[in-house]
Amino acid sequence: MSRATALLVCSAVVTTATAGCSGATGSRSGGGAPAYTVTANSPAAKGSLDSLTWSLYAEPYTLDYALAYDYPPNTVLANVCEQLLRVTPDMKIEPGLAVKYANPDPKTWVYTLRRGVKFHDGSTMTADDVVASLKRHMDPATGSPWGSAFKNVSSIRKSGPLEVTIRLSKPDVLLNELMAASPGTVESAAFLAKTGKNYGGPKGKVNCTGPYTLDSWAQGDSLTLKKYTDYWDRSLIPRTNTVRFTFIEDPSARTNAFLSGTADGGYLVPSSSLAQLRASSKGTVHFGPNTAAADLSVLDLKGTLGNLKVRQALSMALDRKNMIKAAAGGIGVPAKAPTARGAWALAPEKADDYFKALPEPVYDVARAKKLIAEAGATGRKVTLVTSSLAPEISVMANAVQAAGKQIGLDVVLKAVAPEAYTSIFVDPGARKGLDLVITNGYDNTPDPLEFYQYLRTGDFGNYGNWSNAEFDALFDKANAEPDAARRADLTAELQRIAVRELPIIPLYEAPYSVFLGSRVTGAPTGIAQLYYPWAAKIGAAQ
Repeated sequence: MSRATALLVCSAVVTTATAGCSGATGSRSGGGAPAYTVTANSPAAKGSLDSLTWSLYAEPYTLDYALAYDYPPNTVLANVCEQLLRVTPDMKIEPGLAVKYANPDPKTWVYTLRRGVKFHDGSTMTADDVVASLKRHMDPATGSPWGSAFKNVSSIRKSGPLEVTIRLSKPDVLLNELMAASPGTVESAAFLAKTGKNYGGPKGKVNCTGPYTLDSWAQGDSLTLKKYTDYWDRSLIPRTNTVRFTFIEDPSARTNAFLSGTADGGYLVPSSSLAQLRASSKGTVHFGPNTAAADLSVLDLKGTLGNLKVRQALSMALDRKNMIKAAAGGIGVPAKAPTARGAWALAPEKADDYFKALPEPVYDVARAKKLIAEAGATGRKVTLVTSSLAPEISVMANAVQAAGKQIGLDVVLKAVAPEAYTSIFVDPGARKGLDLVITNGYDNTPDPLEFYQYLRTGDFGNYGNWSNAEFDALFDKANAEPDAARRADLTAELQRIAVRELPIIPLYEAPYSVFLGSRVTGAPTGIAQLYYPWAAKIGAAQ
């Protein structure tokens, strides 16, 4: 997942429509909001382009795959580096740098590698490169936020010239699925050794196998990729020779870049500009599959929010429909669970029943106020962190503060710089003195179990250190279940526990978004763009 910045896995920005709406049919959010249609792809490109400019809402803090834990770095890396497996635009997992995998026993995964794959420096990928790449996550010196994904790994070894075997201390289905995300990225072992601490930065760069190479990185300004002519996947040969990424943090300036044509497109459209961009003749806003939901993540369960009645009351005091209008441009639906319906691509036919079984979000200020009184929490302080990182964060923070005031909680907003907000999701020390943070919890894979692993006792993504023995035991059972349908049923039970106990308070879910200027098309529209080589699909609209 990327809960929150990770907002996690994670990612820390609740930019425009960032929660998940499943299906490819027209949808309508509450209060008469505009209809929208969710599709996995924009219309196919009709021709090639020499270059295009793509807008990011922030500059990547790194291009080291082991540290990439947010939208900006993964949006770039999706076109440069690749994984053993691949998440497709319609949220399926298919072979990537591994042509196949096997699970000969519950504690073993064996990957057969694709023959003849070239790194950008011309060297050939081998099993040694895979072993070195995966082991970096397990090295404390790397500081990988993905390290917990390898918690059950006993060994990773070369078992043939083009074969790698992972042995586990206990069954772990999620580890295999995460080979389609950052944990499964393959980099040249020789390049890693040569660049050392400079790896993934403007000086050290990267040397992967994707359809684009990293050409230049001008810090504070832009980053440029160039088409890689020896790319192995002939079905994804880039339609565009050069892709230039620009970093525009201000939502209004980013919108102006779209409308003026100085940016050909960008994911995670500013929600404050959705109506304006949808009405413009300069391009089209597309909505795609999303695994994310906007949530309130509890950071301190020893303080005021340690009482379940207080968490229930705060959830009950939130007017989610108005929050969607103000924070998501009216595009979205109230969330019934910390994960969105779109996170259930593993078993989409069951998702509706799972969510029907959950209680509807209740908006009842009077009842919430009584719960606060029963908990003895009237007048108690709750600190909610906010930031200028995205306008939606401020909008939601103000809504939570107002809700708290109505029921007798003293919700204090603590504003921090964007980089400090991001630190909350990777540095436990940055959470000191904070009770709540607005997150955008998403899955990197089609399996919702990925999200719920971050609520296990002691997990890296368990920001509030919530612990529930029933939940932990059920998670281990689900993660040992190879049958996807049965695993989904077990995950639904985990979801019910999370909704009952509220270590995370669900807010709303909305589709993913991308703006494409009139001259370009072909981009996948959904959250799979974080790992799928989306830029290779973009070309001329005419």
